[in-house]
Amino acid sequence: MHTHHHSHQHVTDNSDSTRIGWAFWLNFLFTIVEFVGGWLTNSVAIMADAVHDLGDSLSIGLAWYLSKLGKKKATQKYSYGFKRLSLMGAMLNGVILIIGSIWVLSEALPRLINPEMPMIEGMIGLALLGIVVNGFAAYKLHGGHSMNEKVLNWHLIEDAMGWVAVLIVAIVLHFVDWPILDPLLSIAFTLFILSNVVKYVIQTMGLFLQSVPDLQMQDDIRHALLSIEHIDEIHHVHFWSLDGEQHVFTAHAVLDYSVNSSELRDLKSKVRSCLAPFNLTHTTIEFELPGEACRDQRDHLHTHSHTLVHDEL
Repeated sequence: MHTHHHSHQHVTDNSDSTRIGWAFWLNFLFTIVEFVGGWLTNSVAIMADAVHDLGDSLSIGLAWYLSKLGKKKATQKYSYGFKRLSLMGAMLNGVILIIGSIWVLSEALPRLINPEMPMIEGMIGLALLGIVVNGFAAYKLHGGHSMNEKVLNWHLIEDAMGWVAVLIVAIVLHFVDWPILDPLLSIAFTLFILSNVVKYVIQTMGLFLQSVPDLQMQDDIRHALLSIEHIDEIHHVHFWSLDGEQHVFTAHAVLDYSVNSSELRDLKSKVRSCLAPFNLTHTTIEFELPGEACRDQRDHLHTHSHTLVHDEL
């Protein structure tokens, strides 16, 4: 017997797409301003940052498209829907940001040996504008919960911090002749962002490989199910996530006696109530009667126990 429970989350709904749209247009329009500003101030550093922001704009645009595509309803072929496209967007953005950060480092490291004095007035003006634009775009994405939005947020925080670094360097260079500060600051903030993005990329890769999104939550679900009267054991547990937010849970529940149809209906109702607080998007619980062989026994160590059973996931 199967009991299916669908508790759909509407956390992201259309809000993540709107936030990403805001971030895309702000970033794209500012990239054009940067190219013009870099040309007017004859600054190679600002032109380089414009190229970096162009890469950001492309990846944000991709994320926006994938986020909207992810809202499509499930089909017969794609029964879980298209939520994992958002996850793919997060992965691609993370990789683009890592490549971009490595490129920034490759530009900054040689300048430690041969530091160059940039045009200070142009730096200060564009830095102030950059902080406002990227800071506002990051603020628009700050409320996001999806993995996609978290990775994109780091894109924008990286840009905002970059402009803070440019502003600090420009102000200091206005008073002292220390051009080496420019590459030193850019290296410092790039390494900081890189460490965070790598963490998100590893987390996203884990979700792609259908790892357990939250071990504590998995244990809590198992304990909750085992607290239900007549459920003797839980095994063949699979707990994974569509996009980092919407989770899928399946398990086999062994009963301690052969229930009749009325009792089974009552048991299903208790399972439904038990799982409701976890906001799971898809759940499937299969009941096994006493002495009944588990048809998926080959996939796990079948241990009869009144406590938690540790499965091969």
